[in-house]
Amino acid sequence: MIDSLHKRQSELANSNKQLEFLSNGIFKNGELTTFNNKIAETKQFPLKPKKLEILQINLGYMCNQVCEHCHVDAGPDRKEIMTKDTMLQCLKVIKNTQAHTLDLTGGAPEMNPHFKWFVEEATKIGIKDVIVRSNLTILRANKKYYSLPRFFKKHNIHVVSSMPHWTKGKTDKQRGSGVFDKSIKALQELNAIGYGMPNSHLKLDLVYNPSGAFLPGNQVALEKEFKKTLLEDFGIQFHNLFAITNLPISRFLDYLIASENYEDYMYALVEAYNPETVKNLMCTNTISVGWDGFLYDCDFNQMLELPVNSNLKHISEYNEETLQNRNIITSQHCYGCTAGAGSSCQGNLIPQ
Repeated sequence: MIDSLHKRQSELANSNKQLEFLSNGIFKNGELTTFNNKIAETKQFPLKPKKLEILQINLGYMCNQVCEHCHVDAGPDRKEIMTKDTMLQCLKVIKNTQAHTLDLTGGAPEMNPHFKWFVEEATKIGIKDVIVRSNLTILRANKKYYSLPRFFKKHNIHVVSSMPHWTKGKTDKQRGSGVFDKSIKALQELNAIGYGMPNSHLKLDLVYNPSGAFLPGNQVALEKEFKKTLLEDFGIQFHNLFAITNLPISRFLDYLIASENYEDYMYALVEAYNPETVKNLMCTNTISVGWDGFLYDCDFNQMLELPVNSNLKHISEYNEETLQNRNIITSQHCYGCTAGAGSSCQGNLIPQ
């Protein structure tokens, strides 16, 4: 298991250093067009929000895994955890929001000591879709988490699970030794209680991230291969696969620099830029809430500490109407969401 940038005291643990790196070099000297200039070419700058559909809440950066591509730089050493007071402020907003989806993420959101309480309170409010983004291995980490699958079922939680590949080698390379076997066991447990089964209302989706400095393949084709192989080899079923592009920030940026793939990867992202994806970017229909209650246009901006461009920057002063009038903050990392068929927490932005 690798250490987080934070634990290593890496220069890139500082979000300003990441932004500085993304703004210099091939973008500063004009070899590549900055993202803002690129979307201006099609008169899409500045980006503006559409109707709010998703409230995404990060419950903390603590995680039982340290994955080499992680844009959160999550790990066991990260102590940033949302407090119950901040959760209460979030619940107040959830009661009044027009959003139909509550998306709980981390780190491993299940490691927040108030996780079950928060989920129970949130599901009472009537949000249409409550998502928990699980790394799967947390369900097998120790006995206190063994009850989570049935807890999810009781509250009709939509489980979105990380699964880098259908093979052990590629999965363990990206996420750590033993992750594949534990993930398979967790998926089988979820299937056993109805998750992911055909026609089941218990939604189980998987998330694929490339294991190297390349863009994801066709999402439809990947889903077919995942479904075929996991069913044949392990009897596992699931509903949808989301193929997500690795953004050049945090630990993936560190990997790109260390492997001398940064410039090639940025060229690949810019060359694959698709202007049709811009209108569907997740930052246009989502508000991201940090573990400390501060507001961001998306989860990636949260990790780069780029708060919303509004006088209202914290959940305690939340006003949906005011936030709808803001301009969305963008930078070079946004090329990751606009390459090819586009990328978001819900997978592709346009059909393939």
